[in-house]
Amino acid sequence: MLAAVIASAVLVAAAAMLALVRVERGPSMLDRAVALDALTMTLVGAIAVEAIWSRRTETIPILVALSMVGFVSSVTLSRFAAREPTGESQGREPEDVAAQARTSDVSRAETRRAGHDDDLAPTDDEGTEGEVRG
Repeated sequence: MLAAVIASAVLVAAAAMLALVRVERGPSMLDRAVALDALTMTLVGAIAVEAIWSRRTETIPILVALSMVGFVSSVTLSRFAAREPTGESQGREPEDVAAQARTSDVSRAETRRAGHDDDLAPTDDEGTEGEVRG
């Protein structure tokens, strides 16, 4: 019995460490959410190992409550992620930002060429601090 408890504790500790690494390194919100769910389940496993070792049944409601919290949090996060637009759930890459800036610069130049310069009046942040308008 002692060997089984020690082996279980080592496996639960390894799972917890791997989940912590995924929480820290996870490239997206969903990766971190899955890792936190795995961390919750390793906590449930650690409490179960302790309950088996000490032969106590009082911890069963704690196990059920933690399992329900993990399940509800996973469902809530997955529903939240499913409602986000697909383009906004991931971070923007620097190349995407640069491409969008180039596109807006091109559209401004085309508007100026078409003779609509008054539509593109420069704002204060575009270098008009010294100009006097009357």
